[in-house]
Amino acid sequence: MRLATFVDPTSKEPRLGAAAGERILDLGKAGGLPSSMLGFLQAGPAAWDEARRLLAKPPEAACLPLAGLAFKAALPNPAALKDCFAFEAHAKAGAERRKEPFPEEWYELPAYFKCNPREIYGDGDEIPWPSYTRKLDYECEIACVLGTRGRDLSIEEAAKHIFGYMIFNDFSARDIQRKERALGMGPTKGKDFANAFGPWLVTADEVDPRALELKAFVNGELWSQGRFKDQHWGFPLIVSHVSQEETVYPGDVFGSGCFHGGCGMDLDRWIQPGDVVELEVPLLGRLRNTIGRPKAQVRLDYRERRQA
Repeated sequence: MRLATFVDPTSKEPRLGAAAGERILDLGKAGGLPSSMLGFLQAGPAAWDEARRLLAKPPEAACLPLAGLAFKAALPNPAALKDCFAFEAHAKAGAERRKEPFPEEWYELPAYFKCNPREIYGDGDEIPWPSYTRKLDYECEIACVLGTRGRDLSIEEAAKHIFGYMIFNDFSARDIQRKERALGMGPTKGKDFANAFGPWLVTADEVDPRALELKAFVNGELWSQGRFKDQHWGFPLIVSHVSQEETVYPGDVFGSGCFHGGCGMDLDRWIQPGDVVELEVPLLGRLRNTIGRPKAQVRLDYRERRQA
């Protein structure tokens, strides 16, 4: 299934839909299923099977033409959001830029950081330029979304908990991220202002993530192109690792991290206010965002404001 959160043209409310040819099926209207993506994930396999049954013969009264519909992020309110550091070449390039030795510990476990699940943007949304950054960057990634709860999962078990995949643009304030890294913490303000998810969440039974190619365009020009099979850490292993002594839940999202060359920092090319950034992945669709213009600039430096 190709699932999306679209805006109902009449009520202007977000609704859960499934692609049915050139139309979208409103799953809530069609069969009393949850009207939100998170609710649908939490409803479990019985609801998913009912959605597939409805798609086999979509009720006309619950269908809308795809053309002209506005979309939100596929999952506007993830239960949790974590992003991994899964591409070796990207990790090594970063260490080389910083003139640091590449840590052997990178090969021991899939490092990740906890993102902000409340600042979520979708296709067509303007991404706010944080007032405190001078170097805003995109990151071309894929994310997996969990459909079932689990704990202490083996790699094989973790694979079965993955519901589907979507495009993920992990926007980054690189100058602030650099300072946070120097302190051995974060990233926080360098990342937490914007995360964009693709318009489609495609179920795992229809996607072989290792066969996917990723592209990033800025103002129509191809900046980045990579292959997901170059990922060192696969999603089942990532999910298994996170689940050790920790429960994972339906609606949890895990980003892959970007491939080498999949962000402006790798290329030493920087997006600017007003630019249009598009990420494209076959099967998963195309995620398009315009970069906003900065407000009054703020410098995050509190040296003169220390408080006991």
